[in-house]
Amino acid sequence: MKYALFIYEDESLYGPGKNGPAIQQIVAKHMAFNRELGAARLGGAGLTGTSSATTVRTARGQQAVHDGPFAEAKEQLGGFYLIEAPDLDAAISIAKKVPVLQDGSIEIRPLLGP
Repeated sequence: MKYALFIYEDESLYGPGKNGPAIQQIVAKHMAFNRELGAARLGGAGLTGTSSATTVRTARGQQAVHDGPFAEAKEQLGGFYLIEAPDLDAAISIAKKVPVLQDGSIEIRPLLGP
């Protein structure tokens, strides 16, 4: 079965810029995690910060475009993995190994279809 693992963390912990020490530290951990996943990893990527986000919101049939994420939150979506796992328990075992800088959460969602 295919699963998406969504990584939520407080992006302010990484500081400004794309090449700070916190970013370099977590990228190294994700590279090691990718090697460990091997063939179970189907895809994934890190995301730019929420300041670069644009949201299209539909309400009562009307669409509006907004800068930034849809909701204010203490944790922001920072990246994702697409994995293949035999069942939810196996996906949970993999999700527990996803690197986060400090505190964070990994949301596990089965994909629809084949």
